[in-house]
Amino acid sequence: MIDNAVGPSALVTTSTPAGAWRAFGRHRLAATALVVFAVVVLAALLSTVLPLPDPNAQVLLDRLQAPSPHHLLGTDELGRDQLARLLSATRISLWAALQATVVGVVLGVPVGLLTGTVGGRLDAVLSRAFDAIQSIPALILAIAVVAVLGRQLTPAMISIGIAFSPTFYRVSRAAASTVAGETYVEASRAMGQKTIRIVADHVLGNVAAALVVVISTTFAFGILAEAALSYLGLGVQPPSASLGSMLTSAANLLNSAPQLTVEPGLVIVLLVLCVSLVSDAVQSLTSAEGGR
Repeated sequence: MIDNAVGPSALVTTSTPAGAWRAFGRHRLAATALVVFAVVVLAALLSTVLPLPDPNAQVLLDRLQAPSPHHLLGTDELGRDQLARLLSATRISLWAALQATVVGVVLGVPVGLLTGTVGGRLDAVLSRAFDAIQSIPALILAIAVVAVLGRQLTPAMISIGIAFSPTFYRVSRAAASTVAGETYVEASRAMGQKTIRIVADHVLGNVAAALVVVISTTFAFGILAEAALSYLGLGVQPPSASLGSMLTSAANLLNSAPQLTVEPGLVIVLLVLCVSLVSDAVQSLTSAEGGR
């Protein structure tokens, strides 16, 4: 948990977007992490329009060059620009993590909100189904999917999202079950409001903060999962690169060119750390608001 917790005087209400941002801004470490993460994401997204060399262009005469004005981070073992390749790899890794997160949200949240509000036999059946999914380790499921469909990153990350959908389901269901017994929800039912309207009006707002924490955790794991799969050669295939595949390519050059391993490794650590710090801040603010 973040050690620069805010004091009682700093606990402004988070019931409005402006209040939530002010409260979050008081967590300086988390706010800094969010800015750093945004800068990295922006640089990765803009890498295709920045004046950088082609990340896949091989110039063997320029292999393993030191940093220079033309190659700011030097070149790799095939003479490819390391900075351009690093930004391209970061973009691919972020996209892979986003795929896993979106799949988890889409599969878990609507079902959890619905079953938590309605309850009954449907709730029991779907809970057992998500229990079965959760019993399968995420990486094992991804490797099995790759073995069947071939070395493609997208199916593997979709399977990661499926493996994480039970977490989204449980968080959504727990919030919906709590709110479903409230008097104002019973009054809405008595007035003939449809279940979907009740979920949208009364349940979704109560689960939003908890979902932010789960989303950030899943996104961070998605980055690590992509790196692990690509490191094993099961993700992005050459000539394209992800952060994990860059680690694989540089593994044999650890003694002669350690920077080729250090740079993608640092980006992975930085991204996961930033997401974790933001997640901790949101969880801290949610707990503080709930205890008031």
